[in-house]
Amino acid sequence: MDLDLRKVRYFAAVADQLHFGRAADELHIAQPALSRQIRALEQDLGASLFTRDRHGVALTDAGRQLLADAGPLLASAQAVRRRVSEAARGSRRLTVGFRAGIPVIPAARAFEARHPDVVVDVQRIEGDDQAPMLLDGRIDVAYVRLPIDETGLRVTPLYTEPRVAVLPAGHRLAGKEEVTEADLAGEPLLWQGDPSTQPTRRPHPNAGYRVRGVDETLEHVAAGRGISFLARSASVFSSHPDVTYVPIPDLAPDQVCLATAASRTSPLVDDFLTAAQATAEITAECGNYEMWHPGSDAVPQQG
Repeated sequence: MDLDLRKVRYFAAVADQLHFGRAADELHIAQPALSRQIRALEQDLGASLFTRDRHGVALTDAGRQLLADAGPLLASAQAVRRRVSEAARGSRRLTVGFRAGIPVIPAARAFEARHPDVVVDVQRIEGDDQAPMLLDGRIDVAYVRLPIDETGLRVTPLYTEPRVAVLPAGHRLAGKEEVTEADLAGEPLLWQGDPSTQPTRRPHPNAGYRVRGVDETLEHVAAGRGISFLARSASVFSSHPDVTYVPIPDLAPDQVCLATAASRTSPLVDDFLTAAQATAEITAECGNYEMWHPGSDAVPQQG
């Protein structure tokens, strides 16, 4: 039997609330009707998804597995609806996401040379946005930085680039030509995402600040709440009068990849991937050009 996406959506609401009444209110349906839909889904799957007793509602092992799969599944269905709607309007458009410091223009120009009738939109994204926006169809393809949850995605490595330490302007190491991880051991660390995914393995006391994106990182560093690390190209395009960047060669490099939803089959997306791979070296040079040529408005030219 095919999986009923409406029932999966109902399941996801109950799994989020762990309460049938609140989930029913959120879905704007009656609680008995919601309970019937969940029982029907359990019958379809041949597995119990929730345990229900006087202590409340909890997910079973099967329920936890379905919850892990439900997000990408529902997001993919929503993306299909959006793309069909755009096609019905006769629109030919490719939306490309990118992280701070990664130029999209080299690949976009190569792509547009083959597809002059397709409009390429670009949208800056942050680390937390990378996977969700690809899965729900808000963007078609994206330049991403690892780590990323690759569930439901197709991720193609493009190039690596060095990182820099982000320090307050008055820091004891500001102005150094370079620093090492050992120099910064013990410094409070501002972190993005899961602290275990940070590029350093040196001990850093948790300063209690989780930052989202480059702009927040710079503000917290400037306020003296800790240090952080950025890909070199992100630092090239982001400045703050109270923040300084220092190369840190022994830190693990940043990996730039191109990602799209694994369920998405599109000749346009495939052609953009080809363009991104062909222009990866130029993109890397553009992203770091200002660091080597301060004050120049030019960009590297192909060839």
